[in-house]
Amino acid sequence: MKKSLLFFMSVAILLAFSFTHIIPIDSGSLAGKVSDEREPLIQAQVQLKKNGLFIAGTVTDFDGNYLIENLEPGTYDMEVSYLGYQTIKQTGVVIKSGKQTIQDLTMNPESEILDEIVVMSPRRSVKRFFGRMKSKVSGAINSSKKESQYHSTPHHSPHRPSHNHPGYIVEEEMEDAFYGNEQYGEIVENKFIDPLDEALSTFSIDVDRAGYSNMRRFIDNGVVPPQDAIRVEEMINYFDYEYEQPRGKDPLAMHTTLTDCPWNDSHHLLHIGMQGKEIDKKDLPASNLVFLIDVSGSMNSVNKLPLVKSSFKMLINNLRDIDRVAIVTYSGRAGVALESTSVKDKKKILSVVQSLGAGGSTAGAQGIRTAYQIAEDNFIDDGNNRVILATDGDFNIGINSVDDLESLIEKKRKTGVFLSVLGYGMGNYKDEKMQTLADKGNGNHAYIDNIQEARKVFVNEFGGTLFTIAKDVKLQIEFNPAHVQAYRLVGYENRLLNKEDFNDDTKDAGELGSGHVVTALYEIVLVGDKSSYAGNVDALKYQKNKKRPATKYNDELATLKFRYKKPDGDKSQLQKKLVSPKSIDLKKCSEDVRFSLAVAQFGLVLRDSDYLKDVDINNIIDLAQHSKGKDEEGYRAEFVRLVKAVKEMDSDLLSSKE
Repeated sequence: MKKSLLFFMSVAILLAFSFTHIIPIDSGSLAGKVSDEREPLIQAQVQLKKNGLFIAGTVTDFDGNYLIENLEPGTYDMEVSYLGYQTIKQTGVVIKSGKQTIQDLTMNPESEILDEIVVMSPRRSVKRFFGRMKSKVSGAINSSKKESQYHSTPHHSPHRPSHNHPGYIVEEEMEDAFYGNEQYGEIVENKFIDPLDEALSTFSIDVDRAGYSNMRRFIDNGVVPPQDAIRVEEMINYFDYEYEQPRGKDPLAMHTTLTDCPWNDSHHLLHIGMQGKEIDKKDLPASNLVFLIDVSGSMNSVNKLPLVKSSFKMLINNLRDIDRVAIVTYSGRAGVALESTSVKDKKKILSVVQSLGAGGSTAGAQGIRTAYQIAEDNFIDDGNNRVILATDGDFNIGINSVDDLESLIEKKRKTGVFLSVLGYGMGNYKDEKMQTLADKGNGNHAYIDNIQEARKVFVNEFGGTLFTIAKDVKLQIEFNPAHVQAYRLVGYENRLLNKEDFNDDTKDAGELGSGHVVTALYEIVLVGDKSSYAGNVDALKYQKNKKRPATKYNDELATLKFRYKKPDGDKSQLQKKLVSPKSIDLKKCSEDVRFSLAVAQFGLVLRDSDYLKDVDINNIIDLAQHSKGKDEEGYRAEFVRLVKAVKEMDSDLLSSKE
């Protein structure tokens, strides 16, 4: 049977525990080894509970050993789980003061039929034997037309393995067990448009980066992501680009480049780069922050609440004495863990974060109301007033539909309080709900898959994450039909606006943070170019066919317009820029332009785009490899690694389209 690959996420913050720690005299510890009949099990989850509530947990190390320290004496329930094995539930585990309780456990496969696969750990390869569960799907799998729920309606294109592919059933069921009940809203790819039919293209800018880190999480675990998890614009905008800073009073600058399209040599690409003004940290306004932290039962996995706590510690250590922090938690009901407190008392804030534990159901809407109320009660005029929500997106008590959540957040944003949404974990991740909350809450959405991503969001991009310099930013471009046969916006499918919305200041749009960059791409068929995507309609019967006009604007490919509001403003301001029809050879473009095109092409590959003509994975790698630039944090090098990993995992996905 063809071997499948599964890369487990590293949980370094938890593996840092050591058997050499000194146990306080008034506490105890639990230790032991988890194995099957053959060998130790790496990264098995070990959890302790009381009355069904999560108390503490860890994962086994590379020798199958685990250790949970600083436990209050008493009796606990123990639960040990590992993919493909029967969960062990053991009651009456006694922890004694000043002593270490030893519990060695042997796990059994989930079924009688065993198939060998390979699990890649961060340090070594280990053969594992997983029980093959009965297939939940027979025959072809069709894409969901409403909401993509990865475990029940995954997207399987002709470039992904079919059910007849050797070993596919095991791979599919492993994905099902690993990613469980994740949900993604449907994305319908933008089509080519003739500017004679519609010359205006309008959309809301996007500075969310969640789609990239979520994609990385899938690949790092040996799975090609579902198509609706791929938002190409978020992949492009994950990276920092060195566009020229704005001059004068405007908070953003626009830069354009017309160049060759690397995935269709008969097309061109219009690259639009927007640079937000960077404000020095010492000049940033005081912050009134409310941490809204999901501590429900769904957050008790080691890559959820423990990672949340580590993330917020980073943020707290990056705040100043003039800032304030409150902490609201929610499970069965919302509670105030910490009233609004000056960061001068940093030790108290950190102590409350450290004390958080998970358990219960998820009353997310109640928590949102409570957090906004505290933010309003402590509102700082001309300050940064913001709720920061950390969750896996599971709302199962109170308001839980996307439409109801949207209505709630739209009302709350009128208070002047912004919202940042941080997604964590796997298996229960509700991506669509997270997107809705961030979009309607005048905020941003990030997915934290590891501690390095937390550092990127809260340390490297501190100003852009927390401080808005422009809100309701809209872009509208008018294409000149004398030069353009057809155009299509690459990505931003869920950010499209009606042309009338551009001048309507009541219409919500995206926010831009301090120093943030935003990149957009238009794929263009120029007049005279041959393309199967241009002019592919029948002649009109009841009206005359339109002809491409001779125009006095021959030196203009398009007119680019932006509207934005100040963070506390209600009236938008307008910027315009003319776009030249002069094209630059791709090899002569800046490293930023070339790298962004490599990322875009990889995103289209993962989406199995209908508009990819020429796909060569080696060309993507080569383009990215030679446009990394300084790359001081190594993010671009990591992208190259991810592309190479997909090449090795799934060559069918990356085969050329004819």
